[in-house]
Amino acid sequence: MLTTLITQLGPGGWHDGGDAPAYWPVFPIAIGLFWLAVLGAAFYLIRRRMTGTAAVADPMGKARSVLAERFARGEIDEDEYLRRAATLRNGD
Repeated sequence: MLTTLITQLGPGGWHDGGDAPAYWPVFPIAIGLFWLAVLGAAFYLIRRRMTGTAAVADPMGKARSVLAERFARGEIDEDEYLRRAATLRNGD
């Protein structure tokens, strides 16, 4: 039985030397898509890290945010909010 199978395969073994399989273009495309995904993820992570550090580096933005939150909670009235917001604007 094994000898029959070997003789049916021919001298080329499993591949008889004909054309390449029809699915061969899939591999270069898949490799290209893989590297695009890797580069895209790296770009996203670097960009996210850069914007995260920029937010930390802006103390006036944080102060304005805290001031707005205090006004929204009712801890300070409108006059005090406007006075402190003006002080922050002049401090820039």
